[in-house]
Amino acid sequence: MEQYIPIAIMILIGVVAGVVFANINRFLGPHKPTEEKLSTYESGMEPVRTARERFSVKFYLVAMLFIVFDIEIVFLYPWAVVFRQLAPAGIIGMIVFLVILVIGLIYEWRKGGMDWR
Repeated sequence: MEQYIPIAIMILIGVVAGVVFANINRFLGPHKPTEEKLSTYESGMEPVRTARERFSVKFYLVAMLFIVFDIEIVFLYPWAVVFRQLAPAGIIGMIVFLVILVIGLIYEWRKGGMDWR
Protein backbone atom coordinates (compact mmCIF):
# COMPACT_ATOMS: atom_id res chain seq x y z
CA MET A 1 0.00 0.00 0.00
CA GLU A 2 2.98 2.32 0.56
CA GLN A 3 3.72 2.48 -3.14
CA TYR A 4 0.40 4.23 -3.83
CA ILE A 5 1.07 7.12 -1.42
CA PRO A 6 3.10 9.19 -3.96
CA ILE A 7 0.34 8.72 -6.56
CA ALA A 8 -2.31 9.82 -4.08
CA ILE A 9 -0.21 12.87 -3.15
CA MET A 10 0.19 13.84 -6.82
CA ILE A 11 -3.56 13.47 -7.42
CA LEU A 12 -4.28 15.56 -4.33
CA ILE A 13 -1.84 18.27 -5.46
CA GLY A 14 -3.44 18.26 -8.93
CA VAL A 15 -6.96 18.62 -7.56
CA VAL A 16 -5.96 21.38 -5.12
CA ALA A 17 -4.03 23.25 -7.84
CA GLY A 18 -7.00 22.97 -10.23
CA VAL A 19 -9.44 24.34 -7.67
CA VAL A 20 -7.06 27.14 -6.65
CA PHE A 21 -6.27 28.19 -10.24
CA ALA A 22 -9.95 28.07 -11.24
CA ASN A 23 -10.97 30.34 -8.35
CA ILE A 24 -7.98 32.62 -7.82
CA ASN A 25 -9.50 35.37 -9.94
CA ARG A 26 -12.39 35.69 -7.47
CA PHE A 27 -10.00 36.64 -4.70
CA LEU A 28 -7.39 38.66 -6.58
CA GLY A 29 -9.36 40.21 -9.46
CA PRO A 30 -11.10 43.60 -9.42
CA HIS A 31 -14.78 43.65 -8.48
CA LYS A 32 -16.28 46.77 -10.04
CA PRO A 33 -19.02 45.54 -12.38
CA THR A 34 -20.89 48.16 -14.38
CA GLU A 35 -23.72 47.82 -16.86
CA GLU A 36 -21.33 48.44 -19.75
CA LYS A 37 -18.87 45.79 -18.57
CA LEU A 38 -21.63 43.23 -18.12
CA SER A 39 -23.18 43.82 -21.56
CA THR A 40 -22.56 41.52 -24.50
CA TYR A 41 -19.81 42.71 -26.82
CA GLU A 42 -19.33 41.25 -30.25
CA SER A 43 -17.39 43.10 -32.92
CA GLY A 44 -18.43 46.45 -31.46
CA MET A 45 -22.09 45.87 -32.31
CA GLU A 46 -25.01 45.96 -29.94
CA PRO A 47 -26.73 42.59 -29.52
CA VAL A 48 -29.84 42.26 -31.68
CA ARG A 49 -31.36 39.09 -30.21
CA THR A 50 -31.06 37.03 -27.08
CA ALA A 51 -28.26 34.52 -26.66
CA ARG A 52 -30.82 31.83 -25.84
CA GLU A 53 -31.98 31.57 -29.45
CA ARG A 54 -32.71 28.11 -30.87
CA PHE A 55 -30.72 26.84 -33.83
CA SER A 56 -32.14 24.63 -36.52
CA VAL A 57 -31.29 20.95 -36.57
CA LYS A 58 -29.59 21.54 -39.93
CA PHE A 59 -26.89 23.58 -38.15
CA TYR A 60 -26.04 20.65 -35.89
CA LEU A 61 -26.08 18.16 -38.78
CA VAL A 62 -23.63 20.27 -40.76
CA ALA A 63 -21.42 20.60 -37.66
CA MET A 64 -21.43 16.83 -37.13
CA LEU A 65 -20.62 16.20 -40.79
CA PHE A 66 -17.72 18.62 -40.53
CA ILE A 67 -16.39 16.83 -37.47
CA VAL A 68 -16.74 13.38 -39.04
CA PHE A 69 -14.98 14.32 -42.27
CA ASP A 70 -12.41 16.42 -40.42
CA ILE A 71 -11.45 13.52 -38.18
CA GLU A 72 -10.84 11.41 -41.27
CA ILE A 73 -7.82 13.63 -42.01
CA VAL A 74 -6.27 12.37 -38.78
CA PHE A 75 -6.30 8.89 -40.30
CA LEU A 76 -5.18 9.98 -43.78
CA TYR A 77 -2.18 12.10 -42.77
CA PRO A 78 -0.01 9.33 -41.22
CA TRP A 79 -0.83 7.07 -44.15
CA ALA A 80 0.34 9.74 -46.60
CA VAL A 81 3.57 10.24 -44.65
CA VAL A 82 4.58 6.56 -44.85
CA PHE A 83 2.97 5.79 -48.21
CA ARG A 84 6.18 4.66 -49.92
CA GLN A 85 7.08 2.27 -47.09
CA LEU A 86 3.66 0.58 -46.93
CA ALA A 87 3.21 -3.02 -47.92
CA PRO A 88 0.43 -3.87 -50.36
CA ALA A 89 -1.83 -4.82 -47.43
CA GLY A 90 -1.51 -1.28 -46.01
CA ILE A 91 -2.33 0.30 -49.34
CA ILE A 92 -5.33 -1.99 -49.88
CA GLY A 93 -6.56 -1.27 -46.35
CA MET A 94 -6.38 2.46 -46.96
CA ILE A 95 -8.12 2.14 -50.33
CA VAL A 96 -10.97 0.28 -48.59
CA PHE A 97 -11.10 3.05 -45.97
CA LEU A 98 -11.25 5.73 -48.67
CA VAL A 99 -13.96 3.86 -50.59
CA ILE A 100 -16.10 3.65 -47.45
CA LEU A 101 -15.50 7.35 -46.83
CA VAL A 102 -16.49 8.29 -50.39
CA ILE A 103 -19.61 6.10 -50.20
CA GLY A 104 -20.59 7.93 -46.99
CA LEU A 105 -19.97 11.28 -48.66
CA ILE A 106 -22.12 10.34 -51.68
CA TYR A 107 -24.87 9.09 -49.37
CA GLU A 108 -24.89 12.36 -47.43
CA TRP A 109 -24.83 14.38 -50.63
CA ARG A 110 -27.85 12.53 -52.05
CA LYS A 111 -29.78 12.80 -48.78
CA GLY A 112 -29.27 16.59 -48.84
CA GLY A 113 -26.90 16.77 -45.92
CA MET A 114 -24.56 19.04 -47.86
CA ASP A 115 -27.20 21.64 -48.74
CA TRP A 116 -26.33 24.81 -46.84
CA ARG A 117 -29.63 26.62 -47.20
